[in-house]
Amino acid sequence: MRQDFILVNNYRIRILEDGIGNDKHIVLLHGIGAAAERWAKVMPLLAKRYHLVAPDIIGFGYSDKPNVNYTIPFFINFLESFITTLGLKRFYLIGSSFGGQLAAEFVIANKDKGYVDALVLVTPSGLSKEPTEAFTQYIMASLYPSIESAKKAFSLMYCGKQVDDVYTRDFVNRMLLPNAKYAFISTLLNIREHSSLRERLSMIDVPTLIVWSEKDLLIPVEHAYIFHNGIRGSKLVILNGCGHTPYYEQPERFASIVDEFLSSVNTKAR
Repeated sequence: MRQDFILVNNYRIRILEDGIGNDKHIVLLHGIGAAAERWAKVMPLLAKRYHLVAPDIIGFGYSDKPNVNYTIPFFINFLESFITTLGLKRFYLIGSSFGGQLAAEFVIANKDKGYVDALVLVTPSGLSKEPTEAFTQYIMASLYPSIESAKKAFSLMYCGKQVDDVYTRDFVNRMLLPNAKYAFISTLLNIREHSSLRERLSMIDVPTLIVWSEKDLLIPVEHAYIFHNGIRGSKLVILNGCGHTPYYEQPERFASIVDEFLSSVNTKAR
């Protein structure tokens, strides 16, 4: 797995990349306040069959954080420019939490362009305006970053399991970067304003896998069934023993589920 920086719309964007040389491409989108490292445990497990690219989405991680309004259309435009910069014409798209909402919105906005051959939504946001108690703790940790506040938030995210100290320190460091808090708040406010995704789920017409945790304290598992019922022909997998980030908490199991699903998709991402 390698790290690189590329220019997208003249913004410096950090990426993690693995499986270089494979002709089936996967783009991975992290959640709000997160970074590409969220996918670091699962990427090597899929790299034998797929070429994987995980960006620090603009405004997050170590990518540029311009003074702009971080709206859903802004992120959709960024993602299209990102895949164009990489030269990806067809690919599989996996998004977690806010990244899942962005992935769904991207497919809806670009359904006539045929970019996405299959979609994987992992505990996506986009259906509720009010945060859960666990997400409120995550917001507080993002706005007032410290090891203590981050550990408290991640403990709820991982359902009380031990928190990775390396990722916790990196999270705090990232949230202390210039404009990090602004980008977080601007994105959060626009997510709340753009919460009509439920009415448009039927517009998603690519093979879709929905992965949720039975004990997700950030976004309740009840939302999984709304996504499943709204996206025609979608497959739903509910996992036990993990929290909001199953690909981080149970990477082997998650990779196996994703590989099995993508293998069942007849079209080939190019």
